[in-house]
Amino acid sequence: MNELEDLSHHIHDRISSLQRMLDLSVVALPQQKIRQLGKELYTLETLLEDFENCVDRQKNHLKQLKELDTSIQNNVEKLNHLKDHVPAQMAVRKGPVNDSDRVVNRTEEAVVQQAQTEKVKKRSKNYIREIEFITVAEFESIPQYMKGRVSYEKLNAAVQSINTAVTAKYKILHQSVKTLNNHARKLYQGFKEQETKDTEGQYFVVDDDILKFAETKVDKPFRGLLNMLRHCQRLREGSAGM
Repeated sequence: MNELEDLSHHIHDRISSLQRMLDLSVVALPQQKIRQLGKELYTLETLLEDFENCVDRQKNHLKQLKELDTSIQNNVEKLNHLKDHVPAQMAVRKGPVNDSDRVVNRTEEAVVQQAQTEKVKKRSKNYIREIEFITVAEFESIPQYMKGRVSYEKLNAAVQSINTAVTAKYKILHQSVKTLNNHARKLYQGFKEQETKDTEGQYFVVDDDILKFAETKVDKPFRGLLNMLRHCQRLREGSAGM
C-alpha cells in the first residue's frame, strides 16, 4: 500500500505541475518550456503505467488474502464442530476380542517362554567362566617388589594362557562321555579325578592343563605372574590347582 500511495502522490504532483504550465499557455511559450512540457508528459505516462501495474499486484495480493481467509474460516468451523461433538469417553479395546485370539496369544506366549527357557538352560550348561584381563589401574597398583620388570602386556598374556586352558578343559567336561573319543575320554576321567570337595562348583586348572592346552610352562617366572593375579583377586590357589 505504501508503494501505491507514493505513486499516487507523485502523479498528483506531476499533474499539478502540468496544470500550471497549461495555465500559462495563453501567452506564447518559449521553445525551452515546450520541451519541458513534453518531458513532463512522458514522465506522467510512465508513472501512470507503474501505477496500473501496482494496482494489479495489489489486486492479486488481495485475492490471495481473501482465499486464505476463507480457508482459515473453514478450518475453524471444522475444529469447532469436532470440539462440540467429541464423546465424553472413547472406547478402548483391551486384549483379544474372542476365544480364538486368546488361544493364539497364549500359545505364542508359551512357545516364546519355552524357547527362552531352553536357550537359558543351554547357555548356562555351556557357559565357561574366564578370568577378566587386568586393567592399567590394577597393574599400577601392584607393588613394585612383586611386579619387578614384568610388563602390562606380559601379565595379561598369562591371563590369556589360563583362560585358554580353562576353556579347553571345561569344553570337554561339558560334553557327554559317550560323545568323546578315546583321547578326550581319558582327559575327562583325569579331570574328574582331580576334583575334590573344595573344587565343587568351581572352575580350576592345574599346571599340566596350562602346559597341555596353552603350551605355557608353569616355571618360576610364570608363578610370579600368578602371584600378581592373586594380588588383583583374579584367582586363588587351592589344593588341587588354581
